[in-house]
Amino acid sequence: MLTVAPVTIQKVTQSHEPLEHSDLLAVEEPLEIRLGFGPVDDRQQRSVAVTMRTPGHDEELALGFLFTENIIQNPSQLISVRHCVTNSEKKGNVLRVELQPDVEIDWQRLERHSYTASSCGICGKASIEAVQTVCRAPLSSGFSINADIIHGLPEKLRETQRTFAYTGGLHAAALFDETGQLMLVREDIGRHNALDKLIGAAFWQGWLPLSRYGVLVSGRVAFELVQKCWMAGVPLLAAVGAPSSLAVDLAKEAGMTLLGFVRDNRFNNYTPTAISAS
Repeated sequence: MLTVAPVTIQKVTQSHEPLEHSDLLAVEEPLEIRLGFGPVDDRQQRSVAVTMRTPGHDEELALGFLFTENIIQNPSQLISVRHCVTNSEKKGNVLRVELQPDVEIDWQRLERHSYTASSCGICGKASIEAVQTVCRAPLSSGFSINADIIHGLPEKLRETQRTFAYTGGLHAAALFDETGQLMLVREDIGRHNALDKLIGAAFWQGWLPLSRYGVLVSGRVAFELVQKCWMAGVPLLAAVGAPSSLAVDLAKEAGMTLLGFVRDNRFNNYTPTAISAS
């Protein structure tokens, strides 16, 4: 699947006439996630989400989404994850996740805890209460990391962002250990999708819970990113940008260290806890 698309543009500057140039854009297409479920003699199919994403690592995106929505808990519940084609226009943009016959889905919980999200996150104390029904226990971990290592993470992340280097239009999420080594990096036009891809990859490899790792994201931190990290057991979430107020509230509830403005050899720690960058 293509992650970049070529276009012809006019480059306009204050001192020169417009000049024609070739440019690259990040691809954005819809992905519909469908579930196949039920007993062997009565299999059913249901669409659970449509998200705008950059094609690539679609299977990980679906698995990360389903895990952080508490629909699946481990890889043994899966039969298959594959693209399906309903017509030529949707080719590559519909993914079907087949669940084992004995997997039960709480559709009422899914509908009850579905949120209307924006790029700034989700608002409302009721959202925190909904997440707490799934993530009941605060995080506990011996994870610790030196501040100098935190300072060096954004540059390491930027060096891995190949598509961003061409387009400047993608978010990234990275999994790192206590030494600052980047274990996984995923990119997407949506920051929540990039994190879902990262968590989905870790889910598939059997790394969850991620109690010995931190996560770095390239943009802002909204409520939903903290919720996803809590579900995955991440003790430290760092961001190049700012957190929202509700993101900080939820991180405190989770016992998660939340760092913002991680750039230019500085960062803010919004939730000083026993799991702290030192």
